[in-house]
Amino acid sequence: MALRRLLLIAAALAAAAAPAAAFYLPGLAPVNFCEAGREKPECKSGIELFVNRLDSVESVLPYEYTAFDFCQAEGKKRPSENLGQVLFGERIEPSPYRFTFNKKETCKSVCTKTYDTTKPEDKQKLDFLKKSMLLNYQHHWIVDNMPVTWCYDVEDGQRFCNPGFPIGCYITEDGRPKDACVINSEFHEKDTFYIFNHVDIKIYYHVVENEALGARLVAAKLEPKSYKHTHPDNPDCSGVPMDISNKASGEVKIAYTYSVTFHEEKTIRWASRWDYILESMPHTHIQWFSIMNSLVIVLFLSGMVAMIMLRTLHKDIARYNQMDSTEDAQEEFGWKLVHGDIFRPPRKGMLLSVFLGSGTQILIMTFVTLFFACLGFLSPANRGALMTCAVVLWVLLGTPAGYVAARFYKSFGGEKWKTNVLLTSFLCPGIVFADFFIMNLILWGEGSSAAIPFGTLVAILALWFCISVPLTFIGAYFGFKKNAIEHPVRTNQIPRQIPEQSFYTKPLPGIIMGGILPFGCIFIQLFFILNSIWSHQMYYMFGFLFLVFIILVITCSEATILLCYFHLCAEDYHWQWRSFLTSGFTAVYFLIYAIHYFFSKLQITGTASTILYFGYTMIMVLIFFLFTGTIGFFACFWFVTKIYSVVKVD
Repeated sequence: MALRRLLLIAAALAAAAAPAAAFYLPGLAPVNFCEAGREKPECKSGIELFVNRLDSVESVLPYEYTAFDFCQAEGKKRPSENLGQVLFGERIEPSPYRFTFNKKETCKSVCTKTYDTTKPEDKQKLDFLKKSMLLNYQHHWIVDNMPVTWCYDVEDGQRFCNPGFPIGCYITEDGRPKDACVINSEFHEKDTFYIFNHVDIKIYYHVVENEALGARLVAAKLEPKSYKHTHPDNPDCSGVPMDISNKASGEVKIAYTYSVTFHEEKTIRWASRWDYILESMPHTHIQWFSIMNSLVIVLFLSGMVAMIMLRTLHKDIARYNQMDSTEDAQEEFGWKLVHGDIFRPPRKGMLLSVFLGSGTQILIMTFVTLFFACLGFLSPANRGALMTCAVVLWVLLGTPAGYVAARFYKSFGGEKWKTNVLLTSFLCPGIVFADFFIMNLILWGEGSSAAIPFGTLVAILALWFCISVPLTFIGAYFGFKKNAIEHPVRTNQIPRQIPEQSFYTKPLPGIIMGGILPFGCIFIQLFFILNSIWSHQMYYMFGFLFLVFIILVITCSEATILLCYFHLCAEDYHWQWRSFLTSGFTAVYFLIYAIHYFFSKLQITGTASTILYFGYTMIMVLIFFLFTGTIGFFACFWFVTKIYSVVKVD
């Protein structure tokens, strides 16, 4: 596992090097803890608990901790967030929960909240809390950069560790327990909410071999509980659960408490402390099945392409090159006949070149991001790093986008170079930004923490206009300065007439068929990615994802080359747009799958959440379309250049 390997390296560095000399990856340096009274510069006794945004699988709208009327930490500074965290809506804040290392606390009071339902302000706060319990909103707490998990048994004797726990739960009017209400038989009152106002926290630590350094935290687990504290000032954490009737009126008091215990764990080392969360997550064996399924498709396609290349093409080339007389040539048919039209500029060459520029930018960005993720630099421990890396790379890769767009536009015979550069800089990024901005307006309107602050939007625009656009212009300058791409054959002045095509060699059936095989390679991985985005599960299998990315590139290339060859044999030389759309059509299957996922796997309710889901899905579909289409075009361009460079043309 890439993450485990990286953390082992970090741990080895931590153990071997002196504190001043050690090199750590950002966010991955271990912190040493020791008991009160034994503090040193490299070892502290206070353990802080941070709270992240609250989210739900039934709503796309996350909310900040401060949006709810929970106990607040007064006067504490919130930690700074990176760009990726802000874009993903993470809002980490200090909490009033503070522990001292190895000091047991039992039923310690945090605060008491009182609601008078006759006051509109109090009623609004209580109603928001009830609505959040109804939609199963989950807390996400962090101790020492690790999620505090709630572990419980699921079917087949498996134990699932959820990096979050619910605010509370609801018993319906017909007495049916919803969500977490099934854990306690005392939750039985109809049309009643039960709030988890107490947590039993267990913190596990590993004593460092060099005992002078103290201990490192290796796990933090909790169990949410509900108690109706009869004496909030002196709670005893026993008795009936804290219920809030849906029809409750008058005064409602909720006392928040916690207990914390410390346990030494000799078997888990700091380097592998995330493993228990990741191992409880589903389905590594499904991943291997997915990879094997994809590899079978790749082998099938590779076999087909190899057969065409080695047998059919070899025979064709040998036959074409042996022909002496023009009479023979007129009797021939097939792909050689269209040599005078094969490099004829396509219709809408400007748009195609712009798409190729943006696609190249996305292709390189994806490759580099996944490569770093594979090495473990973008692990879940490094919050927001994946998104930050992707955005920064996209901004810096303006030069290849401008260069590729300019080179191909020039080879298509285009002369409006200013329009080409402006469209490359603004068309696709502009569509993504406009969609993103509309989604952000909805999030602002709903008061969600996922709404990007105005300052961050200005910063993103500054990155785009001040760095990405100038870099695109530089790339385009060099692209136009170079000579146009030399083709191996000359283009005739008069276009050749394309014969009547059979159903299978018409453009649309070929394009629809072309996207099926690449999609077949990725759909299982796609399920896990959509789960991580919409069901708030941790995604960490970047090794699998990188492998699937390579398989996708190969599959898109081979499927496009195959269909391109069949069309050329049918004397249809319009290959440029068709090659782009053939593999780009995989994005349409992505969209169909995303719609299926929405209706079959998600329980999202509410108009705003639905609009947000499909709004963000359209951004992903556009990016995927440009990415796969570009792969298909480059593969076909290489294939066509190769086969026409080895035949003798009079």
